[in-house]
Amino acid sequence: MRASLIQIDVNPYESVNSRRERVGSLIRELRSSDLVVLPELWTVGAFAYELFADEAETLRGTTARAMSEAARDAGIWLHAGSIPERGEDGALYNTSLVFSPDGELAHSYRKIHRFGFDKGEAVLMGAGSDLVTVPLPDLTLGLATCYDLRFPELFRGLVDAGAHAFVIPAGWPERRRAHWTLLARARAVENQAYVLACGTAGTHAGVPQAGHSVVVDPWGEVLAEAGPGEETLTVDLDPAKVFDIREAFPALKDRVL
Repeated sequence: MRASLIQIDVNPYESVNSRRERVGSLIRELRSSDLVVLPELWTVGAFAYELFADEAETLRGTTARAMSEAARDAGIWLHAGSIPERGEDGALYNTSLVFSPDGELAHSYRKIHRFGFDKGEAVLMGAGSDLVTVPLPDLTLGLATCYDLRFPELFRGLVDAGAHAFVIPAGWPERRRAHWTLLARARAVENQAYVLACGTAGTHAGVPQAGHSVVVDPWGEVLAEAGPGEETLTVDLDPAKVFDIREAFPALKDRVL
């Protein structure tokens, strides 16, 4: 199974429409992949709080339609990162979209853990409540977003729901980059699952981004990591490795709590 992560540089001087077109072109160039992953809030920037309300869309909005077309044209599974969603209740959500190779919106996930403590996303956006898994032909994905990475109980729940790999779009800041890699490896080791963590590059509202998107195998080994100026990261995954490691070292079976 071939997976590609697109580490988008969110340039504040680039229009959202232009960025959508650029990203759509990149996705179509990756038609040899089975799965393509985009970062968190790449249309606006994860720290550009003042843009969330103005750029919020529905699950059938402009970004969703563009990503649907790109997935269909490339014939791939597309985790289209997340968008600021305007829900039917009028509230904003940080929502990830997953499209099937025929361009259908197969699944969506509203971020459960909102970052910001008493400001930013934590007060501007509503919280999701549902664990979401996506069955692909060779393995099942568990969905999480950025700050979720710090909450291991979420990933245990996804494993119990059948996940073999976690897809984590993010807008992770450079000043905490060491945590990014450490936590990605920890989630992989403790759950014996692949981790595909796709972050943004560039600067969001004055906050430099970590970049360094990373793919970790179920033993905690880093298979590939993007450099700061590297936009696309592609790696081949062996789905059987999840089952082999879980059988050879059955730590998950020894869970008590």
